[in-house]
Amino acid sequence: MLRVLAVDDEEPALEELLYLLRADPRIRSAEGATGATEALRRIGSAVDAGPDDPSAIDVVFLDIHMAGLTGLDVAQLLAGFAAPPLIVFVTAHEGFAVHAFDLKAVDYVLKPVRRERLAEAVRRVAEQVQDRSAPVVHDTAQDQIAVELGGVIRFIPIGDITYAEAQGDYARLHTAHGSHLVRVPLTTLEERWRTRGFVRIHRRHLVALGRIDELRLDAGSMSVRIGTAELAVSRRHTRALRDLLMRRTGR
Repeated sequence: MLRVLAVDDEEPALEELLYLLRADPRIRSAEGATGATEALRRIGSAVDAGPDDPSAIDVVFLDIHMAGLTGLDVAQLLAGFAAPPLIVFVTAHEGFAVHAFDLKAVDYVLKPVRRERLAEAVRRVAEQVQDRSAPVVHDTAQDQIAVELGGVIRFIPIGDITYAEAQGDYARLHTAHGSHLVRVPLTTLEERWRTRGFVRIHRRHLVALGRIDELRLDAGSMSVRIGTAELAVSRRHTRALRDLLMRRTGR
């Protein structure tokens, strides 16, 4: 059920549009504004109040030629909002269609407005509103990696991996319970897992930052301990790793 604001500075045209909108069963509410300034004030208040507030607006049916700010001006201003309503332009002029769709309008309805054409615009809006509100399905496959173990493909959580070790075109993934060989280069894993807290400490090793138990300095060289494994940190990666660990501990 859509919440609509219709904007037109010609009151007869506005009343006709509101009449047609309110007759559509997909419209929960349809209110009118007789100019751009009033429309922007109401839209701004609705956006600030949030999508669950009674004043919320899902879509604006917007005339283009109005005194003062035009409908195109309004659309450009709305593009700066964090979560603006959708826009359908309603106009007597065909020449602005390209500009309108550049502004991400859902539809462009010509006056005089026909009931069937308006119904099509409402259908398009309803589909987009439904897409916006659909729950985001988390892809659990992104949290796992396939490994072969005894001829069987298994999936291990990436969160269980403490570090990865380069072995030619392969990488050996180490967990608290063992290791697994995967046919993926270490550089590829570095790119994929950078946002998951994995950092390169050596040309041979990629480690989970949160799994480092100790950072050791000895005669100018650095190493990290992860469980029982002690891994050298190359000179190239020493400063970056130390800075990361200091930021992590808040020092």
